[in-house]
Amino acid sequence: MIGTLNALVELVESDSHEDLDVAGFARRHGTTEYHLRRIFSALAGMPLSDYIRRRRMTLAGAELAAGAPSVLEVAVRHGYGSAEAFGRAFRAVHGIGPVDARRDGGPLRTQPTLRFRLSVEGSTPMDVTITTMPELVLVGHAARVPLIHTGVNPHIQAHIAGIAPEEHLRLKQLSDAEPSGILAITGDIAPDASEGTELTYLHGVSLDPDAPVPDDLDTIRVEAGSWAVFAAAGPFPETLQNLWAATASDWFPSNPWRLRPGPSIVRYLEFTGTHASCELWLAVEQG
Repeated sequence: MIGTLNALVELVESDSHEDLDVAGFARRHGTTEYHLRRIFSALAGMPLSDYIRRRRMTLAGAELAAGAPSVLEVAVRHGYGSAEAFGRAFRAVHGIGPVDARRDGGPLRTQPTLRFRLSVEGSTPMDVTITTMPELVLVGHAARVPLIHTGVNPHIQAHIAGIAPEEHLRLKQLSDAEPSGILAITGDIAPDASEGTELTYLHGVSLDPDAPVPDDLDTIRVEAGSWAVFAAAGPFPETLQNLWAATASDWFPSNPWRLRPGPSIVRYLEFTGTHASCELWLAVEQG
């Protein structure tokens, strides 16, 4: 996977004016676009689409600062069909317009070329179980919230706080399948979504696939398949966020599994508000 990511970076550099066929690239390297985008985003700290735009604007900015005679020619060379679209993208990255960059030479923001390397010391111990599950039927109360990479998500906190205590008890009583208990479920999001992108958060439980689903609850269904279950304990939410990062940097590059489409599920075994013992469930398939 590390070699595949570096090959993808090289493709970005060589095809700076083309729409990249990421799905075709993933197939040629024996993986899936979904897995590739999620692992890239987790390791790079930015979505692949953002990296492509930043690199193209870095190269375009250098050309304009060097005195390129035509903004439109630079725009076309980097995959934009109009000066207007190019100008919007350029300003979003650099904070100034293309004409300003050509006239004043900057200031310009540079996105260096990424290079991925695998750390061999294994900085985070991984307690992992692979389990095969039938179809999951996840039910509860859903809300659309923005993606936040670091720290507590106040929108999720507000959603949970708005659920009546008797409803929490009802959900616990409905739970009759693994993973058991109250679950924190995130889904319905692109594999390399940027921070601030909306996702679906479901505060709920897992039901037996044959059990009736109450009409007043939201439902997420996940196809039968394998799950990698990562266990961790420590300060909340840092431990959980570091665990997800470690799956991308340490576990997936070292194991014959890849992510398949599906929500991320967190099962809290113990939770005090500042400390959590939990399991992170990720839908996987053999690579």
